[in-house]
Amino acid sequence: MADHGHAPLQPGLSGIDAARATYEGFLRWSVMTAIICCYVLVALVTFRFMDYPLNLLVGFGGIFVGALTSLIAMRMGGKWILPAVLLVVYGLFVANNIHMS
Repeated sequence: MADHGHAPLQPGLSGIDAARATYEGFLRWSVMTAIICCYVLVALVTFRFMDYPLNLLVGFGGIFVGALTSLIAMRMGGKWILPAVLLVVYGLFVANNIHMS
């Protein structure tokens, strides 16, 4: 007869371990999404207040670099210092260019 018992999602994980792994994965994805939203917010400021040819390059480039570094940080186990530092540098770069124009 077939075994109809409940098997864990990953081999070697039981009830509370599987729930903890799911919760930690949810937190990683939530932090990554929040960081990418901050990059999009800075890009929206770029699209509105910078001059024409530079705003598209800096805006979409910032979103791309921010999403890429956030994915890398998530894959590294949640070391969020790199995307956070790049977000601050990106924001300062945009603020400086807006102030100069």
